Amino acid sequence: MNLLYFTTSLLLVSSALCGVKDLLEHYENGNGVVGARGISPQNAERLQDDTVTNDLLPGGDDEEDYLDFDKIFGEDEDYTDIIDVLPEISNEKVPGNIYELFPGKTRIQRLNIINANFGFNLYRAIKENTNTTENILLAPVGVSTALAAVSMGTKGETRSQILSTLGFKDFINASSKYDISTIHEVFRKLTHRLFRRNFGYTLRAVNDLYIQKHFAIREDFQNNLKNYYFAETQIGDFEDKAFLSKINQRIQKLTKGLIKEALSNLSPDLLMLLANCIYFKGTWENKFPVEYTHNANFRVSDKEVVKVPMMKTKGNFLVAVDSELDCDVLQLPYVGNISMLIAMPHKLSGMKLLEKQLNSHVIEKWQKMMTNRTRDIYLPRFKLEKNYDLKNVLSNMGVKDVFTVTADFSGITNEDINIGLFQQQGSITVNEEGTQAASLTTVGFTPLSIQTRFMVDRPFLFFIYEHRTNCLIFCGRVANPSKS
Repeated sequence: MNLLYFTTSLLLVSSALCGVKDLLEHYENGNGVVGARGISPQNAERLQDDTVTNDLLPGGDDEEDYLDFDKIFGEDEDYTDIIDVLPEISNEKVPGNIYELFPGKTRIQRLNIINANFGFNLYRAIKENTNTTENILLAPVGVSTALAAVSMGTKGETRSQILSTLGFKDFINASSKYDISTIHEVFRKLTHRLFRRNFGYTLRAVNDLYIQKHFAIREDFQNNLKNYYFAETQIGDFEDKAFLSKINQRIQKLTKGLIKEALSNLSPDLLMLLANCIYFKGTWENKFPVEYTHNANFRVSDKEVVKVPMMKTKGNFLVAVDSELDCDVLQLPYVGNISMLIAMPHKLSGMKLLEKQLNSHVIEKWQKMMTNRTRDIYLPRFKLEKNYDLKNVLSNMGVKDVFTVTADFSGITNEDINIGLFQQQGSITVNEEGTQAASLTTVGFTPLSIQTRFMVDRPFLFFIYEHRTNCLIFCGRVANPSKS
């Protein structure tokens, strides 16, 4: 039995990362005008057609490492406006039915609703083995993409487990026009839509496929990976330290130094490595003036209070109160159509309920019920670095066979293989500039119309969403901002 490794700096190992630096100079044009939401109307349409790939490269460095998705897709390809008719749903309304969120949504948005629900389930699975005072960081879209890519090489029960755990069967059943190939087609178009440039932030994903020399991989699987997930293939020797060093250097470069030495102590039986790196860098619409940052108390638990650098800003922000889940919700927009959503329980003991009930229905209700008011916002500066081995987590969630001798990877090779490593490594920095990174009724929601201050001084959850596609890119828990 050989081992099939998917590691990432995250994607079968996905590498989800973020980081921050001074972005003002980067986003200014020759006239000193900030782009994205600040662009002139005449430039708006042109920017909609731009892609991401070389947006953040200082001095034109390493442009050959990134794909120009507009050239790949062509100008006329439709990837946003497909809204399919839903199947008829029983008159007996089932609370939390995922299809309640689908009407009026495009294929990409529907897939991302499914991906987000999987991400929340993955978060809960990781939380079960994590101390309540520990921080958590995930890139759900990285894990979903990795498993979707792997599923193309699986058959039988192995494939069925992946589709069920990710929620892809629900997606397929949403329309008579959908089948398994639709999933991969939508992931392909999501890549085109999501990872673009000149929207005021940079969001980039890079997939690489590394194959051990002499390992026989099916050509159709290799072609499909390239076609749907843009995974370029490189052949080498995983026992050669120089080859591993080359991979680590590439990952470090693609993540702007945020992920270092991603691969180490690999098994000599390694046959294939699928690496996915996700990089996000954004700047706040309302920056937090550095001169207002001060040391303040952050209550980690009933018995522990730590001093943290507390940032402060003032402006118009969307906020709501969920009285049913007993928490406050704040949306902090980045320049561009992307934002960080913060959910903070009123009581320390309330985090358990919030984490248990979290799903796409809750997120959508929060966003619908928010009101815009001028407020003082206090948010701790923090940096998280996490590395998760997801084998046991995914197995417990239902993706079992891929890690055992019963795995059916006959769509990849004739050899008996399984996944020996599924790792996600991530880093996110949030500072004054930005980030380098159940049916519920409306009765339980109350606008924070009276409050003039939003103080994040106790554990909270965060979610980074791209709004055009409804994509949950990063999520996590900050239980103690003084620790990574």
